[in-house]
Amino acid sequence: MMSLKNTKPMLLAIAIALGIVAECEQARAADLQTAVVAGGCFWCVEADFEKVKGVREVVSGYTGGTVANPSYKQVVRGGTGHYEAVQITYDADVISYDQILSLFFRSVDPTDAGGQFCDRGDSYRTAVFVSDPAEKQAAEAAKAQAQSALGRAVVTPVLPAKPFYKAEDYHQDYYKKGDLVITRFGPKSKSEAYKRYREACGRDARVRQLWGDAAPFTGS
Repeated sequence: MMSLKNTKPMLLAIAIALGIVAECEQARAADLQTAVVAGGCFWCVEADFEKVKGVREVVSGYTGGTVANPSYKQVVRGGTGHYEAVQITYDADVISYDQILSLFFRSVDPTDAGGQFCDRGDSYRTAVFVSDPAEKQAAEAAKAQAQSALGRAVVTPVLPAKPFYKAEDYHQDYYKKGDLVITRFGPKSKSEAYKRYREACGRDARVRQLWGDAAPFTGS
């Protein structure tokens, strides 16, 4: 007869195995899709979309350019053709691509062709990157809806997807990290530096001015 001492480890192993199987089944059941958008500073876009129900992960990176594996310095200096962008992984059973695009357009100034807010230059322009005809149709429709809602020309282009290069670890989840950085406000944690930057850059103020109550992330 098996002793209680021997039974407990076996039951624990079975429970762990069943838990792993359940997680795998859940992962297989989820309809995970990706969307790639550029909305100015990728710290801000990442911070916004990681709060959205159904979004599993947001990665900051670079896309749209001609240089492989660019660095942050190369991109912001210009000449690579890259945008600061984010890759959003979402569960399409919870939130749709159309909803992602609607949130995106209402979280930026899509009437600005020269950058976003205090960040100027090509790398800070807005864009939607699409992988197939269905995504292109959805993005063009979202752009048209945004233009109709604003009553102004929307200059955000819909562009064919290009390789997406993950940004340096320094930039990932910048808005919630606690390590110290030197800023014009003195030494600050990254999370505090991010809050100061976002406010000083005028992002939320401009988005509220444009979109009013339709702005989903102001005050983030």
